[in-house]
Amino acid sequence: MNTTSLDDKSGLYAKSGVWLLGLASLMLAACSSGKPDNKPPKKTPEVGVITVQPASQPIVADLPGRTNPFMISEVRPQVGGIIRQRAFTEGALVKAGQLLYQIEPAPYQASAQSAAAALQKTEASLTTLKLKADRYKELVKINAVSRQDNDDAQAALQQGEADVAAARAALSTAKINLDFTRVVSPITGFVSTSTVTPGALVTASQDTALTTVQQLDPIYVDVIQSSSDLLKLKRDIASGKLSSTSQKEIPVRVVLEDGSTYAHAGKLKFNGISVNTTSGAVTLRAVVPNPEGILLPGMYVHALIDVAEEKAAILVPQRAVTRNTRGEPTVLLVDNTQKVIQQTLETSGAQGDNWRVTHGLQAGDRVIMDGLQGISVGSEVKAVPFVATSHPDVATPAMATRPSTVNPAR
Repeated sequence: MNTTSLDDKSGLYAKSGVWLLGLASLMLAACSSGKPDNKPPKKTPEVGVITVQPASQPIVADLPGRTNPFMISEVRPQVGGIIRQRAFTEGALVKAGQLLYQIEPAPYQASAQSAAAALQKTEASLTTLKLKADRYKELVKINAVSRQDNDDAQAALQQGEADVAAARAALSTAKINLDFTRVVSPITGFVSTSTVTPGALVTASQDTALTTVQQLDPIYVDVIQSSSDLLKLKRDIASGKLSSTSQKEIPVRVVLEDGSTYAHAGKLKFNGISVNTTSGAVTLRAVVPNPEGILLPGMYVHALIDVAEEKAAILVPQRAVTRNTRGEPTVLLVDNTQKVIQQTLETSGAQGDNWRVTHGLQAGDRVIMDGLQGISVGSEVKAVPFVATSHPDVATPAMATRPSTVNPAR
């Protein structure tokens, strides 16, 4: 039986190790002989930015309110009687002096005729008394009649004159009552429904109105403003932070219930001089044209009123503002080293599609509007001007300086 010595085994193991080492070298060489990695360097992302520019901005109060008739008249009869005729169409426009109701005039015509006859009678008596008084006045000079008789004649004349004056007044009253049988519209406006029909009995100055006439062109818009907001506004104006509007008649723009803007601007005519003890608000009244009759009494509207002006306001589009975990508004900025930083803001309300910023931004800050995907705080970016036409549904850089609205209660 053949056997292998210890030296022969050691040589066999050495040859095997050399073979394995060579195989590993060949594999490594094969790997290193592959194509080199020629990937291009990562491109710096571009972001669209707007540059903050403070500008003079009106402070526009957005206040809720309701419409009220410019004039309203509750039509009531001045004399009693039976309604003979209703001479208007409910809901129609009536003119001042137009006939609305006709009350039966016959009794008042008779009263007027009787008063006229009484006046003629007293005037005839006055003629006799005047002639007698004139004769006695001459006769007493020659002692043809006593002084007492003359005094009685003169007194009778004065009493006759008073009777004539009373008869004339009675005739005027009778004619007025006759005129009152024609119930006319006291103002021009739209007439409401009628509470009576022909044949109904009405009485003078009754509690129930026959109908109501409302003038709606122009129309009042009564809005309310919190007294605390009013105090804050006055303090800001007094401190110089805001300036009072220089316009003598402050314009008022009306926003309807459906969110559309009313076509005609009004003017502020009245500022409340007392605070409602229940609501803690002050009432402001504006007069607004209403030629098409779109505004009806009792409609809920919003009034946009220029209450003051801020000389260096900073506005930022709402699209650029987000909230952090604490609910604070924040924006992303590009600093001088082209790095993205996050800035916390303080705002004082919305102005259209923008936020009015009181703290956190200053002139020259570059706010990122576009290209937010794929970047984070600390990323290096390339800032380019934001192009609004590529995003028609968002604010433009110019929006940071255009007038808009703000609700001071926010």
